[in-house]
Amino acid sequence: MKLLYVTQEMNPYTALSEISGIVEKLPQKAQEKQYEIRVLMPKFGNINERRHRLHEVVRLSGMNIIVDDEDYPLIIKVASIPGSRLQVYFLDNEEFFKKRNEFCDEEGIAYDDNVERMVFFNKGAVETVRKFGWAPDIIHCHGSFTALVPVYVKKAYGNDPIFNYAKIIYSGYTDLVSKTLTDRFWEVAKIGDMEDEHLDVYKTEDGIDLNKGALHYSDGLIIGSESFKNVPERDIPTLNIIDNTNHLSETVAFYHQFIEQEIDNE
Repeated sequence: MKLLYVTQEMNPYTALSEISGIVEKLPQKAQEKQYEIRVLMPKFGNINERRHRLHEVVRLSGMNIIVDDEDYPLIIKVASIPGSRLQVYFLDNEEFFKKRNEFCDEEGIAYDDNVERMVFFNKGAVETVRKFGWAPDIIHCHGSFTALVPVYVKKAYGNDPIFNYAKIIYSGYTDLVSKTLTDRFWEVAKIGDMEDEHLDVYKTEDGIDLNKGALHYSDGLIIGSESFKNVPERDIPTLNIIDNTNHLSETVAFYHQFIEQEIDNE
C-alpha cells in the first residue's frame, strides 16, 4: 500500500510544533508495516542544506507551478532521515522559500505573500506526486499549511487517475497559518476548474479557517492537539491521539481501516 505524507514541518529539519516530532516517527512506523512511503514538505530557508545533506533531484525538478497566473519554478530536493531508510522530498522555490522562515519573519511579522506560498506548496505537492507517477492509497496531511491538498485532490485534480482511489486523512493541530493569510486567499487558492463554492467551506465569520476547510474534503480525521476544536460537518472516522503513548501504532491501524474499506468496495 502506498502512503503519502504531506507535512508543514518535521524533525530534524524544522520544529515549530508537536507536528515535527510526530511526523519524524510516524512514517518509519508505517514502513515497518510494509507501507511504501513518500514524504513531502516545504524547503523553508531556515533548513540547513549542508547539515542535513539535501541535494537536488534533477529528474523531478524543472516543473513550473502557476500561482495567480504567474509561473514559479519548482525545485525538488531530497534527504534521508537519519537512522532510517526513508527519504524526505523538499519543495523549494527561490522567491517563496529561500532565505525565509516558515510563516513569519524574524520579527514575528507574517509574510504578505503567505497565500501564494501556500498555494505553491500545496499545488506543487500534488504535481510532484503526478511526476512520480505514483498513485497513493492514502494521503495524510499534517498541519494547516497543507490544508489545500484535500480540495485540490478532490476538485482540481478529481479526474486524474493518479488520485482515483486516494483516501485523505487530515491531522488537526494548532492552526499557525490561517491568521497570516490575506483576503487574496479566495482569489489565489482557486486553481484549475475550481469554482468559488469549493473554497466556501474555508470561510468563517472571522475570516479563514484552514482546518475547517480541509476537514470538509477529508475522509478521516486525527486530532493531534488540544487546541484543535473543529468538528467535522459529517460523520467521518476519527482518532484522538492526544496524550496517547501508543499513537504511532494506533495511527497505522487507523490507516488500515481505509485500506480494508477499499478492498471491500472492490
